[in-house]
Amino acid sequence: MLRENNYYLGVDVGSVSTNLVLLDEREQAAKTLYLRTMGRPMQTIQEGLRMLRSEFPQAHIAGVGTTGSARQLAATLLGADVVKNEITAHAVAASRLHPGVQTILEIGGQDSKIICLRDGVVVDFAMNTVCAAGTGSFLDQQAARLGIPIEEFGPTAVRAEHPVRIAGRCSVFAESDMIHKQQLGHSLPDILAGLCQAMVRNYLNNVGKNKEIISPILFQGGVAANPGIRRAFEQELGQEVIVPEHFAVMGALGAAYLAQEKLTSQGGSGAGSRFRGLQLAETTFQAGSFECSGCANRCEVVEIFQDGQILARWGDRCGKWSAENQAAAHCARAAEQTIRA
Repeated sequence: MLRENNYYLGVDVGSVSTNLVLLDEREQAAKTLYLRTMGRPMQTIQEGLRMLRSEFPQAHIAGVGTTGSARQLAATLLGADVVKNEITAHAVAASRLHPGVQTILEIGGQDSKIICLRDGVVVDFAMNTVCAAGTGSFLDQQAARLGIPIEEFGPTAVRAEHPVRIAGRCSVFAESDMIHKQQLGHSLPDILAGLCQAMVRNYLNNVGKNKEIISPILFQGGVAANPGIRRAFEQELGQEVIVPEHFAVMGALGAAYLAQEKLTSQGGSGAGSRFRGLQLAETTFQAGSFECSGCANRCEVVEIFQDGQILARWGDRCGKWSAENQAAAHCARAAEQTIRA
């Protein structure tokens, strides 16, 4: 039986953005949030929770999934039921929204990836986290240097009549080449279109190298908002590139789908969820670390505090510190569930 106020929460925490998706029991995204992380992942997650609680005060969170580079941190704060990597989360969301998808092109703020699916199963993937030349942060930098809002970057690029050739293998060389083209008198649309084409060539020659790119092709991640990049992909590949409705938050959407699958298979009224409640928005979290001197490894152990009390520790190879807190965390969750009940 469907409950109108029953939702599943997906959270994707990356270096540039923190995304939240509230999925209803009809598998529709009731709310999506795209927030800038700004180096403050814990506070950004709390900001997202405050926004959700304000708009959905009666929401019953039946399950939570986390993904992204800070998925373990988010899972600890929230009490997640599912913790998955970005490849899995993006693939699940794409397959749900566009059954039959065979290739996913994803470009975010600091990294990019390609995912190849066949019959709904991931058969190959690659990621690039070394250079920012093919990511959204580089586009942000160049838009700021040129004095245009990033929202106008793509629409300006598609007006180009004669795109110039820009060196795109390195962000430093690309910027130098753009300055040179400006000094030669090339128009702004032509330079921006050239940069889009350079980014796409860089992506396909590195991330997409030796990958079989077959239609249907989905373009995901924040950079998918740029029509200039989409057009450059279509020109280079000679195939249609689809930008899904929730392109910017597909990781979070996939995490929400995965949470729904797990909790529904358990009978899923939410009674079995580890979620610690939307009231976490008003809780004080702090992070710290110390070097363990117990052996020659000298591990850096990360500590998370909630209202001055240890919530979790990790980073120790032997498990000495992390295991110590598992029992305490279990007791704390049990106490919270008892209070809510």
